[in-house]
Amino acid sequence: MTDKSMTPEDVVGRLRSGMTIGIGGWGSRRKPMALVRALLRSKITGITVVSYGGPDVGLLAAAGRIRRLVAPFATLDSIPLEPHFRAARESGAFALTELDEAMFMWGLHAAANRLPFLPVRAGLGSDVMRVNPELRTVTSPYTDGEEFVAVPALRMDAALVHLDRADRSGNAQYLGPDPYFDDLFCEAADAAYVSCERLVESADLAKSGPPQSLLVSRHSVTGVVEAPNGAHFTSCVPDYGRDEPFQKLYASTPWPEFAARFLSGPDESAYQSAVQAWHEEQQR
Repeated sequence: MTDKSMTPEDVVGRLRSGMTIGIGGWGSRRKPMALVRALLRSKITGITVVSYGGPDVGLLAAAGRIRRLVAPFATLDSIPLEPHFRAARESGAFALTELDEAMFMWGLHAAANRLPFLPVRAGLGSDVMRVNPELRTVTSPYTDGEEFVAVPALRMDAALVHLDRADRSGNAQYLGPDPYFDDLFCEAADAAYVSCERLVESADLAKSGPPQSLLVSRHSVTGVVEAPNGAHFTSCVPDYGRDEPFQKLYASTPWPEFAARFLSGPDESAYQSAVQAWHEEQQR
């Protein structure tokens, strides 16, 4: 099988300004933060982000990289509203396509199945239709004649996801409580890049969890990155929980100060070292 292992810089080297990029995970849970940080170290800008939004959205918004966001929310979970997302939206920094969570999921399903749209009941009678006037409805061709929202496919140029384990050919496994639709992100994108806590042999994936935990198949993966602690400061259960003290720091620190201290280094190891140094300071 093909060895698809890459570095974060290899992944970002395949991305371009103006792309539509999907980011897996959910809120402040199992986000591919090492890949997002690599994206921040690049000059890529003007992107459309498709995400169940968390600090991935906040970081990219604060750095001015987003042209449009397609999302049902942007939250830090224990902090209900992502502060940098909020500031960017209040200043009109980027356009927003806000979808109901179910509509968003069916948009991923449509893209993964190469369909132009899928009909859903979610959204009818709600302000989702008012704030998204480009959405259309369709009528069932059968005797029921029911009206549905035609949710457009959320096609992406590239998807970034983070899982617990992966092999070098692109098979990837989650060991926590929820898949967070990462498989759909990979299948809905022209190229998909998986970061993981640990690269293992293919045979070891079957030993780590039940068959259903083998979420992402190699046929939908372009590259694999071993990135220990690569979801920080979001959670990656059972490997680690969310770093709540650091998340509070992120949410309360002015962006220039936070970026200078934690995001100005040349690579991911510089970020991890800066975080460790901060935690050591708090313990003194």
